[in-house]
Amino acid sequence: MEFDKIYNKGQAQLFKNQYLEYLTKTHPLVIWGMYLPILIFLPYYAINTLAFSGLKVFFLFIMGMFFWSFMEYVLHRFLFHHHPESEKGKRINYVLHGNHHEYPRDKERLFMPAVPSLIIASAFFLVYYIILGNMAFPFFPGFMLGYLIYGSMHYGIHAMSPPFKWMKGLWRNHHLHHYKNNNMGFGVSSTLWDYIF
Repeated sequence: MEFDKIYNKGQAQLFKNQYLEYLTKTHPLVIWGMYLPILIFLPYYAINTLAFSGLKVFFLFIMGMFFWSFMEYVLHRFLFHHHPESEKGKRINYVLHGNHHEYPRDKERLFMPAVPSLIIASAFFLVYYIILGNMAFPFFPGFMLGYLIYGSMHYGIHAMSPPFKWMKGLWRNHHLHHYKNNNMGFGVSSTLWDYIF
């Protein structure tokens, strides 16, 4: 995915239909507002209804967060930066992630919009429930908190200066991904998997 020009102002038009176009945009607080009740309720449910110990819930929650960091890397590298051959594939790739590389400072498209986010999150929960059974109830909120932290950091990296000195490396890593070599630096909230792979 290479672009002759990167636009630091403006935004891509993804659909001619104004309603579809509206659904491609969101604000971080909308996404946090959608998922915060789930992040609170599912661990509560695991303790009070499924009789999980607080320690088990905490461990599974942390494992979910850690697993998100791996999925963040895998999705960014192998799905978002897939190079399809067909025109339809290229169009899907552009809607999914290419427009972000062309307009990296478009603040309305730094988080996955609400509708696709809910569909994808539901699919992840279903997969985790099939694999983990009831352990998915505390694992999934950890996974989603990892996603929300990633999304917030991604928003911050593109919209502001690093708030803390120790975050400068993450900012630099993602800016290098956008402005120097988009085939490297796939981690956003962590560079761990970039170093491992």
